[in-house]
Amino acid sequence: MEKIKGLIVAPFTAFGKDLEINLSPISDYAKMLKKNGLKGVFINGSSGEGYMLNVDERKKLAEEWMKFADEDFKVIVHVGSTTLKDAVELAKHAQEIKAFGTGAMAPPFPKIGRIQELFDYCKAIADAAPEIPFYYYHIPVFNGAYLPMLDFLKKVNGEIPNFAGIKYTYENLYEFNQCSLYENGKFQMLHGQDETLLAGLALSDVKGGISGTANYTGKGLIEVLNYWENKDLNQARAAQNYNQAVINVIVKYGGNIVGGKRIMKLMGLDLGKNRIPFKNLTDAEESQLKKDLEEIDFFNHCNEL
Repeated sequence: MEKIKGLIVAPFTAFGKDLEINLSPISDYAKMLKKNGLKGVFINGSSGEGYMLNVDERKKLAEEWMKFADEDFKVIVHVGSTTLKDAVELAKHAQEIKAFGTGAMAPPFPKIGRIQELFDYCKAIADAAPEIPFYYYHIPVFNGAYLPMLDFLKKVNGEIPNFAGIKYTYENLYEFNQCSLYENGKFQMLHGQDETLLAGLALSDVKGGISGTANYTGKGLIEVLNYWENKDLNQARAAQNYNQAVINVIVKYGGNIVGGKRIMKLMGLDLGKNRIPFKNLTDAEESQLKKDLEEIDFFNHCNEL
């Protein structure tokens, strides 16, 4: 099964003034990501407010993003839902439109508390699109599914033929590495915590990742990868530390989903506001966000439109 190389972006979903989905920015969005060296998108996930979209909206977004898919730019569709029937429908659709793969996080309700429960959920989704890879999205802070991922890999091994790996967004780099080593690296562990990318590279043979902050700091994260590959640890640290400096700013403004989306507007790609219940930034907060970013010279380091 093909393994992902480089960084895949978890894009935001654009909304119009009526908070209905807006497909028109996707063309420029895709061009910008490609220009800055990003290798694809993982759509309709947490950054994309996927759980706040209905099935029809999620399908339309997937179809639009697929217009810009190519050999070097993959589209993975997050299909997870609190309704398994919807997740299965979305997985079938992703295969029909020839997406590279599907992914799903554990639903936030009902809370999954056992490996068998998670296995049953993932198998039903993966089986609905058997011709394309399936990735489990491990983000327990979102859904409370604090389950041992090594045990999960042992459970899926040989039971879900198209299981490709895990998008791992959690702090436990020991577990991340143990999963990477399982069965001689049979399953790809996609690094999902941007602020520890360099640590992941040092500990494991990371080839790919799925990133939220790469929407606007993709160039810098790619520098982390390149400097590490070239054995320039000091420059790799500097690039990683800069990414952390950006994260230190966005955590003051609602984190990546809210603050990051507003950063895209400040860069020149207006993707609209967030859906309720997210608290959108006021104009005054946006102005202060811009000042905070200017203090770290962000606009000379961010992705180029």
